Amino acid sequence: MTMLTHARGSFERAPSSSAQPYKAGAAKAHLSAIRRFLAGVLTILAAGTAVAAIMALKIAIYLPRFIHQ
Repeated sequence: MTMLTHARGSFERAPSSSAQPYKAGAAKAHLSAIRRFLAGVLTILAAGTAVAAIMALKIAIYLPRFIHQ
């Protein structure tokens, strides 16, 4: 049982990483990671929208030629 107990004393609290509040640097790192992810998602959506707009424009131009012939 002595292997499982702390050597500090009976009333002293053991250090725990989950007991400490978030540091300012860690919070900023998380925010910057979220911003990078959202910027990537926004870039992909913008590129997809541009491709869809180009396809719609081509269809609008070439479809009347195929219908009338």
